[in-house]
Amino acid sequence: MIPELGHFALILALLIALAQGVLPIPAIKKRTAILLFILNAAAFAALTWCYVVTDLTVANVAENSHTLKPLLYKFAGVWGNHEGSMLLWSLILSLFSMMVALSRQRDDDLISKTLSVQGLLSAGFLAFILFSSNPFRRIWPPPVDGAGLNPVLQDPGLAFHPPLLYMGYVGFSVAFAFAVAGLLTGKIDKNWARLVRPWILFAWTALSAGIALGSWWAYYELGWGGWWFWDPVENASLMPWLAGTALLHSVIVLEKRDTLKRWVALLAILTFSLSMLGTFLVRSGVLTSVHAFAVDPKRGLFILALLTLYTGGALALYAWKASALESKAKFSVLSRESALILNNLFMTTGCATVFIGTLYPLLAEALAETQISVGPPYFHATFIPLMIPALLLMGAGIFIPWKQGDLKSLTSRLKLPLFATLIGLLLVFFLSQSKMTGIYLGLGTALWLAVTTIAEFIQRTELKPARMKSLPLSGWGMSTAHLGLAIALFGMIGSTLLMQEKVALMKPGDTLSIGRYELKLDGVGATFGTNYAANTAAIELKADGRVIGALQPERRYYPVAQQGTTEAAIRKSWRDDIYVALGDEDAQKPGHYVVRAYMHPLVPYLWLGYALIALGGFLAFAGTKKQLPSLSS
Repeated sequence: MIPELGHFALILALLIALAQGVLPIPAIKKRTAILLFILNAAAFAALTWCYVVTDLTVANVAENSHTLKPLLYKFAGVWGNHEGSMLLWSLILSLFSMMVALSRQRDDDLISKTLSVQGLLSAGFLAFILFSSNPFRRIWPPPVDGAGLNPVLQDPGLAFHPPLLYMGYVGFSVAFAFAVAGLLTGKIDKNWARLVRPWILFAWTALSAGIALGSWWAYYELGWGGWWFWDPVENASLMPWLAGTALLHSVIVLEKRDTLKRWVALLAILTFSLSMLGTFLVRSGVLTSVHAFAVDPKRGLFILALLTLYTGGALALYAWKASALESKAKFSVLSRESALILNNLFMTTGCATVFIGTLYPLLAEALAETQISVGPPYFHATFIPLMIPALLLMGAGIFIPWKQGDLKSLTSRLKLPLFATLIGLLLVFFLSQSKMTGIYLGLGTALWLAVTTIAEFIQRTELKPARMKSLPLSGWGMSTAHLGLAIALFGMIGSTLLMQEKVALMKPGDTLSIGRYELKLDGVGATFGTNYAANTAAIELKADGRVIGALQPERRYYPVAQQGTTEAAIRKSWRDDIYVALGDEDAQKPGHYVVRAYMHPLVPYLWLGYALIALGGFLAFAGTKKQLPSLSS
């Protein structure tokens, strides 16, 4: 009965979404938006109930859950599959629609058209769920037990990763809807920017946190020792983040100076379109990835049709209406506006290189039946050279005033940060054993961004408590996010360019040296979890000649899924990580196991930087509370 109620709620939600999209009366639209969220929440709650009680008459539960699965992963299993994840997408989309509806704004026409766009977006995804991805489809007779959730997804990090990612993806739908409404009404101006900026900040912060959590999960769960390897599905989240970063900075220019109207409208459309493109890539069946859902390609065609309809329609409207958006503000070449525009160009060009590298192999295979692999070398050669000047400009740009800058004054303000950066690089040169040019270029960029961020903060506040207290949260957020990016860059450089790796076939008593560490394999024994069996290694760990602890990497086997996973053991310090993964027993040499060890210098700073970026976004979002609309009682 519960699955049928959930299915019925989805049918009603589709009808309500269509009504919200086409009815012209603003008051009715606000009520339909609230009702749309309630119906989506009811459907999501029904599917969650089916997972919690393991209702195996529901095909989705039977294919993705199991009676022995821990409760946390029963909840995570709701969105750990194609149908459930699309239901989560629809739920979050309706949540944002309701929040817009509850906002009390004077411009009823803009809000009304925004709700219409959001209603049509919801209708499309609800139709997709009902006609091609029904999560409540019954099967009879039910199986004795379920197939279980993919073992690599049974991890707390990945349990919370998709909701955060979807908050970011779907959050940009608000900017998309406001852009379309703004084009229809001709009201993309400073007031429009002030209204939309909190939504963009929230989406950007959620997407940043989601990407960070996904990188952390890949690092410790997949057992390959890395946190990013330019997987197409990873790129699918990076592209809207890059476009969203450009959009965020551009909307600040629009709010401050009432310029870049056309550029902001275009970026708002493209950012959400890239979010939908990511959905297509993950669910179309065209990709093979640990992150992708292997589904019927016909579903991919449905999503492609939605992407074409929404993006094509919005771009056609832009081509028709954008000429009416005039920016009267003037600024010089040396100004904060010019710096942000140039930074935007680097960001969007970088996004384009990722877009080409991700889609070109798919197009080559579809059109020429030729398989082409585009891997890290391409992205390192195209993306990184664009990001270095963007980061250098980010550090200098915060010292340039709005409208009109002065070269002499700018040079004077940048002397001390430049000197401090050069001193830092000299210290790195004398203390580091590596003389790779890429390391100094990367670390120099990170140092420059960190030093300029700190110097600008000191100049603004003079480190006086009263001035720091009066600094708006948006100012704190900018400094925190920029500093976080600099610290994360330290971690990226150290964990990739300075990383050491060793692979050995070891038996109990053997030792392996890597960097300042020495590993001794004491033995391998069998251990058992709730729904898996494992070989667990006991490894004594020494650093600089003294014992500092033990590591216990595992090679797990899940009998229900008939799949194995690698659970790495990681010893963390602020200097580096020692990362050890246990492989299978060698068939030719019983008692010998493949052991892979990695030493990642500075990688802890990557996670600290990610945390500061998300914190900076949250602080900036919290600082918009005066601009956020008050909620109706």
